[in-house]
Amino acid sequence: MNVLNELRRFNAFKHLGSEGQALLKQGAVIKRSPKANAILHKGQIVSGAYIVLEGRLRVFTIAPNGTEATLYFVNSGEACVLAINCLFNDLLYPAWVQSESATNVAIIPGAVYRKLFETERSIQELTVQALSGLVYRLMAELEQIHSSNHKQRLVQFLLLHAASDGSVRMTQQQVAKHLGTTREVIARLIQQFVANGFIRSQRGVISIQDLFGLRSLITAVPTTKRRPIAR
Repeated sequence: MNVLNELRRFNAFKHLGSEGQALLKQGAVIKRSPKANAILHKGQIVSGAYIVLEGRLRVFTIAPNGTEATLYFVNSGEACVLAINCLFNDLLYPAWVQSESATNVAIIPGAVYRKLFETERSIQELTVQALSGLVYRLMAELEQIHSSNHKQRLVQFLLLHAASDGSVRMTQQQVAKHLGTTREVIARLIQQFVANGFIRSQRGVISIQDLFGLRSLITAVPTTKRRPIAR
């Protein structure tokens, strides 16, 4: 697998100059990680910029009591902004990173990425977009934490991560980790949603059955008629 060819699938790397391409050929490598594999640990020295080629990374924190809470995801074509921030500010990584599925990541050495940032406009734009996106995501998450109860946060999570057929392919334990709570709390809420006909729950899959009814739990708009989700 040629790392330059893989990176050039994404806009930020399509039009690099010859010098930028040569830099990537010399230093960038591809790391393949199976599902649920640790990528970075809190306090680790960051050796380079992490660009997801395929799959998805989960960036999360761990509270003193051991519960986990997702900060954000890094999807295909995106860069891990915390890693970039560490490169530019000589910091240790402040969270944990795990592969959400089988994932291929291009790692661009810090010195190479900084040089690309100085000379390539597309890399400057990628970096700025990643930073602004992180600020937005973290602010939205903080707003949810301070203004929402567990029920509302679960509804928001399901609506955000449901596929086009209304399914969220995660276990209750995985959902609890993302929301920084326990599986018991999530299980109790899911039972309520199932009883109301909002969702159907099977092993490893939560399927939205009544989109408008589920959404009413966070919009506070009374629902007079339930409608099934489009199939």
